[in-house]
Amino acid sequence: MMASPKVKPVPEASLRRLPSYLHLLRRLHAGGRELVSCTHIAESLDLNPTQVRKDLAYTGIVGRPRIGYPIRALIASVEHFLGWDNTTDAFLVGAGSLGRALLGYAGFQRYNLNIVAAFDVDPERIGTHWRGKPILDVDELPDLAGRMHVHLGVLTVPADAAQDAAHLLVLSGLKAIWNFTGVALEVPREVLVEDVDLGASLAVLSNRLAQRLRSAEEEESERHVGGHGA
Repeated sequence: MMASPKVKPVPEASLRRLPSYLHLLRRLHAGGRELVSCTHIAESLDLNPTQVRKDLAYTGIVGRPRIGYPIRALIASVEHFLGWDNTTDAFLVGAGSLGRALLGYAGFQRYNLNIVAAFDVDPERIGTHWRGKPILDVDELPDLAGRMHVHLGVLTVPADAAQDAAHLLVLSGLKAIWNFTGVALEVPREVLVEDVDLGASLAVLSNRLAQRLRSAEEEESERHVGGHGA
């Protein structure tokens, strides 16, 4: 028996760019455009056309030289590759401020993510609804995960509860965790974890802002000195 060919891994940077392409493609399609080239995508997103072409090639679609891609087919190809052409159900654990914000975020519909329920340990939250979604006792999670075949968990608990919550998700059979806790989780190798580090993101933004403000101050100082020297 011949061995199945191994699937070539896709670089993480390419995966992170594909949603940007999809957002642009949807806007172009809504505006009535039928074809698009890698050059147009690259210019719109300030990227290299060769990189765009390589990224799109991972989805399996092939463009036509000097013509480009039919936008509708390209959208379908990217959505299918990302797994966004079928709704992905998810459980959210931790119905605090951040958890409720995600629970009520309508934008997830664009990516076919459906948070079907939230779970918490706070008696004042258990049994209530937020944006039409039920908040349940966390003890109910294992049974519901098995019956509903949910594989994705969104983790928004406080840091000191993160590892225990992740352990519960793993024991409940979930295969992937979208981790907003800022804690490095210890999970089995077969469980996927995507960390969303808000602190790191803010650090990058704050540093860039500080650099821009310093540059502006230096330019203003140089103009002031030059004005006196004229």
